[in-house]
Amino acid sequence: MSRIGRKPIIIPEGVTLKLEGNVLTVSSSTSQLKVPIHRDLKLNISESVATLDRLRETKLAKSLHGLTRALIANAIKGVTEGFTKQLEIIGVGYRAAVEGDTLKLKVGFSHDIEIKAPEGISFEVKKNLITVKGQDKQLVGQVAAEIRRVRPPEPYKGKGIKYVGEKIIRKVGKAVKGAVAPGA
Repeated sequence: MSRIGRKPIIIPEGVTLKLEGNVLTVSSSTSQLKVPIHRDLKLNISESVATLDRLRETKLAKSLHGLTRALIANAIKGVTEGFTKQLEIIGVGYRAAVEGDTLKLKVGFSHDIEIKAPEGISFEVKKNLITVKGQDKQLVGQVAAEIRRVRPPEPYKGKGIKYVGEKIIRKVGKAVKGAVAPGA
């Protein structure tokens, strides 16, 4: 049996879970998220704990057991605390700025790159740090990956956009071999 799927989900104060058909709505006073529940799984909701059980012992149901439990737990964390990803810009003249809900990047191209924030996502820029905030964990990670994809860090000087804490494996540049004057 799935070890993650067996763990109970603790429902914090101020969060409500409502199951309508096969869609679970997780809501708090500020926001709500929806999580699909497969028909082979059954969600049991009590006052402060929710558990997930399998109705059938198929390979699909077993694989979805832990996944669905993790999605529900992430939705609960999203509506209470939210998720953030931080990216770091490294390079001379590389800059980022927020104008409304658009992130403008100057990262060595002849033009500025503009990334519009999807609904539920916000950007913050402080010096060379870009912070992506939101309630949907998957969407926060997707937007952060799209920002990184604009100018991924290169291995020689490390210039580009990287996640905070990401290690860039550096390569050694060209080395001059025994410089001998021509015709000597």
